[in-house]
Amino acid sequence: MNPIINLDHHATTPTDARVVAEMAPFWELGGNASSPHALGRRAADAIETAREGVAALLGARAGEIVWTSGATEANNLAILGLARAWKGKTARRKIVTSAIEHPAVLAPCRALEREGFSLAILPVDSMGRVGIEAARREIDETTLLVSVQAANSEVGTLQEVRSLAELAHERGAFFHCDAAQAVGKIPVSVAEWDVDLLSLSAHKFGGPMGVGALLRRGGKALVLAPQSFGGGQEGGLRPGTLAVPLIVGLGTAARLAQQEMVADAKQRAILRDAFEKQLQAAIPRLQINGDTAHRLPGASSLTFSDIEAEALLAHLPELMLSTGSACSSGALEPSPVLTALGLNRDAAFSTLRIGLGKGICREEIEVAASQITAAYQRLLSLDC
Repeated sequence: MNPIINLDHHATTPTDARVVAEMAPFWELGGNASSPHALGRRAADAIETAREGVAALLGARAGEIVWTSGATEANNLAILGLARAWKGKTARRKIVTSAIEHPAVLAPCRALEREGFSLAILPVDSMGRVGIEAARREIDETTLLVSVQAANSEVGTLQEVRSLAELAHERGAFFHCDAAQAVGKIPVSVAEWDVDLLSLSAHKFGGPMGVGALLRRGGKALVLAPQSFGGGQEGGLRPGTLAVPLIVGLGTAARLAQQEMVADAKQRAILRDAFEKQLQAAIPRLQINGDTAHRLPGASSLTFSDIEAEALLAHLPELMLSTGSACSSGALEPSPVLTALGLNRDAAFSTLRIGLGKGICREEIEVAASQITAAYQRLLSLDC
């Protein structure tokens, strides 16, 4: 069998070898960052160095970074933590989010709805964009929190984060951004975006699984209610012994992204466009979903007429691909993201998600496009 070509980097990315090397000594260190002895201080110093690295990538201050197990926990801590902290301090009881958010955002929002908050779901257009005017109509003086993603995990569409955050602030609401798919792939500045809370995951940009962070703008001045209880780690907001090797890995991935992200993004976009062009030449009815002018550099959502994506996957053993978010891929229902864009059930089930990653080369792209074309044509001939 030929080497597997990975086109599923939006699900997860391989941990960069340089990240692994930086993490290695800390697996054997044996120091708890809360301990006062030499090994504990070494662990604590490594954690603070990593905190500074993540803050630098976001244009933030180190004191604004809270460690989590990933973006899912960060999203829950941001949404539930803010709403529950402010429930007794304000009459605002409305949460606003979009129809194409990750389940890690939609689920805590719906949990708050069961607790008595009202929930408004903003629609998106056919390219997956949240409309500013629709948001303007929905965000009002009763809104406590607006949560809109930076980039979509399935179609790659980039949202107008700053405009949405400004609108939320005009109405006196907080703004949270799930930036798990954006951080490390495109420039992210919390000051320019004017967000209050931002979530990220290390494994989406060359770091290890199992670690992420929540950016809390202004640090402790922005009051959140802890969602777990124990020791006093992370200012009591997220207690538990800190995973030093994983945090070091996230800090290293952040440092590498800051150095290499712009060049990597340019190369990924070039290869993504070449990949789509090759496929469109062979499959004229191929549909590209999302905002092709404003999307993640490695993102491509492709709908194949008349052929189900799962059937295509079965004929592509040498390619790593998915039909949607890794958290819902394989579901019996069509992707909520694609249906929100207006795709019908058949089209949604005929869609593949492509996520090009760091280090992929033109030869791999050409081979992948050729294999997809051959599988598509083979399946078409079987249906005739």
